[in-house]
Amino acid sequence: MGARLRVVLDQLVQIVDPDQAAASVDLAAGLVATAPSGCTVEAIVPAGASVPVAGISEVRTLSLGRRELAASWQLGIAPGVGGGLIHAPTLMAPLVRHDRLHDNDQTTVTLWDLRAWEAPDQLSKGTVAWQRGMLRRAVKHADAVVVPSHAMAERLSELARLGDRVRVIAGAPPRGFAAPTDAARRRAALSLPEEYVVLVGPLATLTEGFRGAIAAGLDAVVLDAPEGSEPRYAEVASAAGLPERRVHVRGALPVEDRAAVLAGASAFAASDPVAGWPWRAIEAMVLGVPVVAVDSGSHGDVIADGGMLVAAEDLAEALSEAANAAAERLRVLGLDRARAFSWASSAERLWGLHADL
Repeated sequence: MGARLRVVLDQLVQIVDPDQAAASVDLAAGLVATAPSGCTVEAIVPAGASVPVAGISEVRTLSLGRRELAASWQLGIAPGVGGGLIHAPTLMAPLVRHDRLHDNDQTTVTLWDLRAWEAPDQLSKGTVAWQRGMLRRAVKHADAVVVPSHAMAERLSELARLGDRVRVIAGAPPRGFAAPTDAARRRAALSLPEEYVVLVGPLATLTEGFRGAIAAGLDAVVLDAPEGSEPRYAEVASAAGLPERRVHVRGALPVEDRAAVLAGASAFAASDPVAGWPWRAIEAMVLGVPVVAVDSGSHGDVIADGGMLVAAEDLAEALSEAANAAAERLRVLGLDRARAFSWASSAERLWGLHADL
């Protein structure tokens, strides 16, 4: 099928979402590694960017920086981009009118979560407006919108008139994600205790996670907390009965530090029910950490039998069990489930999507 697939790598200079930025690069590497015979991968990047992916056949550097591109593409202005097969691993895409039938131009985008629709209070007003605006452009001009789970596809179909243009292609953990050899040193540098559980999710959903730490007799480490939010987390934990000294709140960490923190956890709990890709849960399973998650469509699709899926009110009891009696069973199940996800597999499905189109 000789073809050139052009991938938008918009966060090489200005990172807006670290998980999506890393996923974009990992997917591009997967596309290079799995390219069918005669097919190549080109990168579309903002001004000032260099591409950290070997095997990219060509790089089209645009004259605008990411911020300017985001504004112009939201308005449907995409000078210098050109046509052909284009995939954006986020909603950041040159969504303009094109002719797929006669010119073989295709534009596909990926939507990783529905936070801007289901939990807009977790994002800035500007981010919510931009994402909603770009989805409206996708409804008009995208040949396909890729989402990471079937549950999210069903929910998206309720929000936007996309018909059969919604496609499911799962994400994967970061390439080479593993506990670093100096994991203990990294945990010490982050002032973490010897034993703890890791919690992720919006503050309003963490009460049962803190109670689970109490039941397990362990400290709680919260990851991905917004900057400056530590006092509020400590207040909620104290109200749940967990003393402030046993609550360790950390923001977005570099991938090596995050791997070190997760690898040292006795158990992991995800309490966010929003439809989307569960970045940290997948990472925890890759490292063999027992996983507990609030039962939701996305968690059910992705974690499946790789962890314990429970009602929100049962999270505390489940987390205590995961850190103790069920630890070894969940470790094995999580490791096995994590093997279902790789960027090579995702890339192969994306090549197949463009071939189908």
